[in-house]
Amino acid sequence: MAKVSKNSRIKRGGGKDHVKIVLSEKDPKTGAYVFKEMIVHKDKLKETLKG
Repeated sequence: MAKVSKNSRIKRGGGKDHVKIVLSEKDPKTGAYVFKEMIVHKDKLKETLKG
């Protein structure tokens, strides 16, 4: 009999309702690009990208 992973048995809610955003910003001191990662809900995606 095969084992089932503990993580596959647990119901975790909200995983498909969230998206990962990667924003790139240029650092004024060095001129290098800095990447910021965020996980936000789909409904708040446009609000996050505006601000």
